[in-house]
Amino acid sequence: MITKAKRIVSIGECMVEMAPTGTPDHFGASFAGDTFNTAWYLAELQPSWDVDYVTCIGTDTMSDKMADFTQAAGIGTEHIGRLTTHTMGLYMIHLEDGERSFAYWRGQAAAREMMRQDGLVAGAVAGANVVYLSGISIAILDDAGRAALRETLITARESGATIAFDPNLRLRLWPDVATMCTAVMDFASVSDIVFPSHDEEALFFGDADIAATQARYQGAGCTTIIVKNGGGEISYLAGDESGSFAPQMADKVRDTTAAGDSFNAGFLGTEGSVKDQIAAGCALAGRVIQGAGALVEGAVEKV
Repeated sequence: MITKAKRIVSIGECMVEMAPTGTPDHFGASFAGDTFNTAWYLAELQPSWDVDYVTCIGTDTMSDKMADFTQAAGIGTEHIGRLTTHTMGLYMIHLEDGERSFAYWRGQAAAREMMRQDGLVAGAVAGANVVYLSGISIAILDDAGRAALRETLITARESGATIAFDPNLRLRLWPDVATMCTAVMDFASVSDIVFPSHDEEALFFGDADIAATQARYQGAGCTTIIVKNGGGEISYLAGDESGSFAPQMADKVRDTTAAGDSFNAGFLGTEGSVKDQIAAGCALAGRVIQGAGALVEGAVEKV
C-alpha cells in the first residue's frame, strides 16, 4: 500500500508519439512512453506531490519541446540528462477497432545512455518515497546499465524507498525470450510492488493461470502483486490480503494506448486500501481508453 507519498521518481524513456488524428493518413505529434505516461497522470492526480522523471534526451528542437512539455505538466525535469550526441526515439500508433500496434524508430535514443551519465539516476532516486520503472526501462539499457540500475534500486530501497515495477514485456526490445524473462525477474526481486499483465506473463513465462503469475512474483520477494487481465478482473495479493476487483466496462473503447500506464498512476497516486487503489486505477484507465493517444486531457477527475 502506498500512503502519503510525497515524491515519486519515474525512470524510463519518453518518445515522440505520432498518433492518428481521425483523418486517414494524418498523425499528430506529442510525447509519450510507458513510464512517462504514468508520471504525467500522477502529476495530474497529485499536483501537491513531487513527481520527477529520469531519462536522457538530446539538445535538438524536439528534445527542447519535450523538456518544456514535461515541465508544463508539473513533472520535475532536474534529472533529465541532455546529450549532444543523441536525440529522442519516435513511435507511430496504428489503430484497428481500438487496439493499437506500434512502429518504432529509437536507434539514436538518448535514454539508452542514462546509466552512463555519472550520478544522474542515483541522484534522482535519493530521498524518493517511490521509485517506478518498467520492463522497457531496463530493456533499453545494456547489461552494464541494467546491473548499475539494479544496484541503485537496492540502495534506494535500503534508504526507505518503495520500488514499483511494471514488467511490460516487449520482446522486440530483447534478443530473446529467455534474456527478457531473466532480466524481468531479476528486477522483480528488488521490487516491492509489481503490475504484471497476465496475458503477457502467460505468453512468455507459460503461466497456466493468474495464481501462477502471483506465485512467481511472490517467490521473487514482491509484497504487493497486482495482476492486470485486460478488461477482466484484476487479482491482487498484498501482504496477507488477497482478492479480485471487477472493473466497470468502458462505454466505448477508442484507443487502448496507456491503459496500463494510467492504471498504475491511479494505483500509486491514491491513498487508502489496496482495493481503493485498484478502483482508482481502473476508473482512470477506463476514461483514458475512451480518448485518443497516450495522454488524454481531462481523464483525471479533479477533486
